[in-house]
Amino acid sequence: MELQVEGRGAVTVVRPAEARLDALGAVAFKDRMKAVIEAAPGRVVLDLSGVGFIDSSGLGAVVAARRFLREGQAMDLAGLTGPVGRVFRLTRMDMLFAIHPEVADALRETA
Repeated sequence: MELQVEGRGAVTVVRPAEARLDALGAVAFKDRMKAVIEAAPGRVVLDLSGVGFIDSSGLGAVVAARRFLREGQAMDLAGLTGPVGRVFRLTRMDMLFAIHPEVADALRETA
């Protein structure tokens, strides 16, 4: 799974390039996120605005990526589409992450 990574000061914004985060790409997503998080200087914002579908494997990969955070790092989510947001709410995984409507909202919180 391809990830677009953009540094914004101490914040690293990550966008999956595919519209689906499912069993087919979950392992690759988790591996790429590990590399991104290890290289990130601080907070990571996962921009899911381009993801229209997530299954349990994709959700598990997002949650598993949190384990790669170092002390002092955090991972926020931004731009959850309707179906993706429902999955996070139904599974109560929305309690694990700070969720922002847009990346800009997450970045403002850093300032």
